[in-house]
Amino acid sequence: MSRIHEALKRAEQERAEAQGRRLEPAPADDAPPLSAVSAFSSAPSLDSLLARCTRGDWAPDAKTMLFFNSDERAYGTEEFRTLRSRLYQLREKETLKKLLITSSLPKEGKTFVAANLAQALVRQHGRRVLLIDADLRAARLHAALGTSAAPGLAEYLLGESDELAAVQRGIMENLFFIASGRKVTNPAELIANGRLKALLNRVEPLFDWIIIDSPPAVPVSDAQLLAGCCDGVLIVVRSHHTPYDAASKACQEFSERRILGVVLNGVNNSATYGDYYNGTYGRPNGKEQSKG
Repeated sequence: MSRIHEALKRAEQERAEAQGRRLEPAPADDAPPLSAVSAFSSAPSLDSLLARCTRGDWAPDAKTMLFFNSDERAYGTEEFRTLRSRLYQLREKETLKKLLITSSLPKEGKTFVAANLAQALVRQHGRRVLLIDADLRAARLHAALGTSAAPGLAEYLLGESDELAAVQRGIMENLFFIASGRKVTNPAELIANGRLKALLNRVEPLFDWIIIDSPPAVPVSDAQLLAGCCDGVLIVVRSHHTPYDAASKACQEFSERRILGVVLNGVNNSATYGDYYNGTYGRPNGKEQSKG
């Protein structure tokens, strides 16, 4: 057990003793999970651990990182709030914290969905979210967030850094990020070496949600390996772009895993409810509605 994990246990025990009560037993496997973040939120030891995370001056891409803008009704944000609500509805029925975001093929929008879903989740008060770029083959999340790629997941899997040394925190409160790290020649073998599962087990008590961006499912095996460490999978397909056979094959790859649903990306703007919503309430496509 790592020193960090032991420190977390001590922090919880000290808090329980200070409140004059015994620790509650762990919930049964079929019971809905309590928020570990809420249980730890008042422990100074926990905050000091998170303070070890590298704080960077992120420069997110304003065109794709929707929630970093000051416009609360920017085009596309409402769709991610809806996705957030659906996930919380699922969470009421069963354990759901670690989500894998993947696609059948490259360039379907999985990184865009993973990053903006994490931003939507963290906008709720007091929620901590960890976003992980587990695409060790073609990492893009660090570029979208405007931060460095290393140290990150590759360094941790190689045993070159500990858990919190790989975690970054940026300009959005309570959003934490593990970048992909440096280029490696054996990504599938690194993912399968057991250290990723240990990482998730050790940092899980710190966060309400863990969102993992993976390589596409059809060309390589990484996504299936990553799914084994997660509670559910979201598959991203691109409108008028993803071949039906590829999407079907991607679903088959996760036949033994829990597929939560499919996210349709790249829908024609004129056909979406978001246009109607924004137009009715004053900002069609992010612009003020003309009066007359």
